[in-house]
Amino acid sequence: MSDFSFDREWSLDELLDGAMLAQIGSALTSQLGGDAAILGPDGKALWGIPGNATRREPLVLELEPLGYITSASSTPAALQGAASQLVILLRAQLRFKMASTLHLEAVAEDFESLKREHARLLDSEARYKTLAGELETRVKSQVAQLEERQQMLYAAEKLAAIGQLAAGMAHEINNPLGFVRSNLSTFSAYLQKFAKLRSRFADVDVAWRELDLDFVLEDSLDLLGDSAVGIDRIARIVSDLKSFSNVDRATEEFANLNDSLKHAISMIERQLPPAVTLKLDLGDLDSFVCLPGHLNQLFYNLIRNAIQAVQDSGRPGEVRISSHRADHGIDVQIADNGVGMSPEQRARAFEPFFTTRPVGDGAGLGLSTARNIVVAHSGHMELDSEAGRGTAIHLFFPTTT
Repeated sequence: MSDFSFDREWSLDELLDGAMLAQIGSALTSQLGGDAAILGPDGKALWGIPGNATRREPLVLELEPLGYITSASSTPAALQGAASQLVILLRAQLRFKMASTLHLEAVAEDFESLKREHARLLDSEARYKTLAGELETRVKSQVAQLEERQQMLYAAEKLAAIGQLAAGMAHEINNPLGFVRSNLSTFSAYLQKFAKLRSRFADVDVAWRELDLDFVLEDSLDLLGDSAVGIDRIARIVSDLKSFSNVDRATEEFANLNDSLKHAISMIERQLPPAVTLKLDLGDLDSFVCLPGHLNQLFYNLIRNAIQAVQDSGRPGEVRISSHRADHGIDVQIADNGVGMSPEQRARAFEPFFTTRPVGDGAGLGLSTARNIVVAHSGHMELDSEAGRGTAIHLFFPTTT
């Protein structure tokens, strides 16, 4: 803002600058004589050299005396006339100054307004840049979530196909399995009849010994027993396949979490490497509403990952699986003393598609998808790991809402 104000008082030396005083002085000298002078309100000369003048006329502008005009040699009428002309000039000069000041004030106000607008625009630009950055971050996050959801859908479709295949295999195996089991039972009864035959016919005894039917009968019974054991094992595998094949069932049901752990362990322990030991500590748990098929796959992959971590360490190790009741829920821990994770790997462990294994090695769920399954059950999942010492996965599933 200018130091000048439109409605302030103006002094005589402000209204009459040096160039104007020179022009006015020439006219006053011609009109009043060489001793004419213009004085300020304090009597100090602004132009001319005042002598011992006794006559002076005030220069009154807006009822306020701004100064005086003096001359000893002029007549009173001439001095008054000169004073009147000078007041007219001062009034015109005042109007010019006021108009100039008003213009300067308007320009200054416009400039200040432009400065404020410029500052506002800079602030808006900064805010827009911040919002653009936040939007970009949110878009990247949403894209990552969409990609993760797409991967989950793909995994779910793949798991559903596997489940349908397993269910079909279980059905196809169960039919001949029942047939073979029935035939073996019937054959066992037939062999028992051969044993009774010997006791009824004495002349059969010689032929019986010549054909070594005692051994045949005994060995046949052993073979039947071994076959029955094998069939029972196939039946258990089929049962596990049927339980594991419900990954495509999207409906919730009331189930015991230990059952899912046992199904996963049953599927894994048949292929358990000799250098890896499973240690179980499954507590007495309450059933709760869940998606058993999803939990089966979750535990299967977490346990398998733990086994692979032990194998990667190159030394014998163990995988500890425990479950127990907690306040308002169930705690599950799957821990190993395998290769572990570095701080960098641990920081990225829950990122979508992140894996510490070679590309194409395994087709299990990543920890990101595993955590999503836990979160879908309103639970949470935590990871503790140290390179060279192993990894522990902590899961919590609430049983009350």
